[in-house]
Amino acid sequence: MDYSKLVEVYEKLSKTSKRLEKTAIVAELLRETKTEEADKITLLINGRVFPEWSEQKIGVASKIISKAIAVATGIAPEKVEQEWKKTGDLGDVAENLIQKKKQATLFSNKLSVTKVFTNLQKLATISGEGSVDQKVQLLAELLTSASPVEAKYLMRTVLEELRVGVGEGSLRDAIAWSCFPQFVQLFGEREETEVEKETEKKTEKVKQKSKKKEIDESSCKKIESIEEIDKYKHTDKLLFISEEEARLAYNKLIAAIDHGYNMTNDFSQVIAIAREKGYKGLLAMDIQPFRPVQVMLYQKAKDIKDAFATVGKPAAFEYKYDGFRIECHIVGEKIKLYTRNFEEVTKQFPDVVEAVKKHVKCDNCIFDSEVVGFDPKTTQYVAFQKISQRIKRKYEIEEAVKKLPVEVNVFDILYCDGKSTIDKPFHERRAILSKIIHPKDRVIVLSRIMITDKEEEANKFYNEALDKGNEGIMVKNLEAIYKPGSRVGFGVKVKPVMESLDVAIVGADWGEGKRSKWMTSFTVAIRDEENKLVAIGKVGTGIKELEGEGVTFAQLTEMLKDDVLDEKGKEVIVKPKVVIEVHYEEIQKSTTYSSGYALRFPRLIRLREDKGIKDCSTIEQVEELYREQRGRNG
Repeated sequence: MDYSKLVEVYEKLSKTSKRLEKTAIVAELLRETKTEEADKITLLINGRVFPEWSEQKIGVASKIISKAIAVATGIAPEKVEQEWKKTGDLGDVAENLIQKKKQATLFSNKLSVTKVFTNLQKLATISGEGSVDQKVQLLAELLTSASPVEAKYLMRTVLEELRVGVGEGSLRDAIAWSCFPQFVQLFGEREETEVEKETEKKTEKVKQKSKKKEIDESSCKKIESIEEIDKYKHTDKLLFISEEEARLAYNKLIAAIDHGYNMTNDFSQVIAIAREKGYKGLLAMDIQPFRPVQVMLYQKAKDIKDAFATVGKPAAFEYKYDGFRIECHIVGEKIKLYTRNFEEVTKQFPDVVEAVKKHVKCDNCIFDSEVVGFDPKTTQYVAFQKISQRIKRKYEIEEAVKKLPVEVNVFDILYCDGKSTIDKPFHERRAILSKIIHPKDRVIVLSRIMITDKEEEANKFYNEALDKGNEGIMVKNLEAIYKPGSRVGFGVKVKPVMESLDVAIVGADWGEGKRSKWMTSFTVAIRDEENKLVAIGKVGTGIKELEGEGVTFAQLTEMLKDDVLDEKGKEVIVKPKVVIEVHYEEIQKSTTYSSGYALRFPRLIRLREDKGIKDCSTIEQVEELYREQRGRNG
């Protein structure tokens, strides 16, 4: 496929905010994509060239892109910088400057999707002496063959800032529509999108399409349920016995695609299986070692009584540790550790690897744990903030192990002896853990747990957890399966304080006076229904001036300065990478911020270096917290 075809789709997507329109546009693209390119297209439509779980990253800084634009266009680097400051978007810079500078060397070779994909993947393999120049030349080569609009999306893909608004939900539905055309017959052909209507007006190619396609039922196969659909995989002339059955079937199909994604974190693999093996193939997709699995999420319960009402009686009560998730994968002698953000941290935690080698008796498994720091002198647990620095540390690791030791608290198992265990009930998964974990205090232990159906006993356990410095407790349904990535009624958390929020820093203001060298007031954002970031307030408190007292202005400035996308006066917009946890007095309705809400007196609690943008709190959570708050206030 020509890259220009994909860019046309990007342009259509960027011109509509309607989810169904976006889904229809992507579905049409996928239908036209050959199987050998489907994996590439599925990644590129999300602005990626590696799956989310992959250890490989493009890893190209904005300054390298700026240099590549200068080389490709023959325009002085300082002029490229000026254009960047003016627009705040290197994609727009590439488009504008290539449009102005139509050299003979530009547009010499037509770009294909495969060439773009392959060359962008090469960027991740370039390292060592001279790597900057090599990356600049590789990008410049692509730019010299790109049209202005292609150049824009090339640079945005490199920066992982595509901004065409295709969320997981839209891509999931698009895979369903493209791989299972039977549902198009059932629900009728879609109406043309506004984007397509406008395009057709301009080209004077007006088509007449009905909202509902007339079907000759005599030529159709009739099936009763989704389980039969694979028999007629290569025909779209299918009808379900009833519309009710058809809608149930579609819901099952979407659940199967969700399952495939939860197992792999890779839509490119999901579409390959859907095309090759159909519905049953999606259901058969399973966890694979060394491919991290999404964590199961838990809602907050008001109290123990509310927790019992959600998960039932009896229930498992478990300490909620103030640490960070580590998912451990073991195959033979090979061990890898992943954070909840799929970042591999095996090298940063040699002590955890050693603990696993000595105290886990299983040659092939994946288990979930919370790693908690403790004071080597008092052996008391310490706050997450004190050990979070180990996640990003690349040097002096042995010193960090001695200074900031950790204990591994194992709480669940997802894979054992070559088979997934996520469909087993929680009490069975816990029994498996008790057989393979040989605990040793302050090294590796099973998470502290109690099973009861009595509120008095549960409250006593809860208070005990708090007295020992934990955040609260988890309450789990004993019969529940493990559901990656879902917020379901299989478990809840009980905490004594109002729910904190994990927010992304998307902007900042430079300080004044003695703080003028630092970014100070930080604009923070949460995720909306399409996983776009929407602002919810500014945070300036809870951040320290002096090192050693906590997160400092200097530390945050250093983390953000290379990712400034735009700067006007004292205000800067930054690429969202840094996630922080905040407390606040209350949530208010607001027209000032794009979320429609504002946090009153937000305060930074800690950096969440174990979390990525996809882990930020959602607008749904904020709305729920706002309703709870109003209920408490009468």
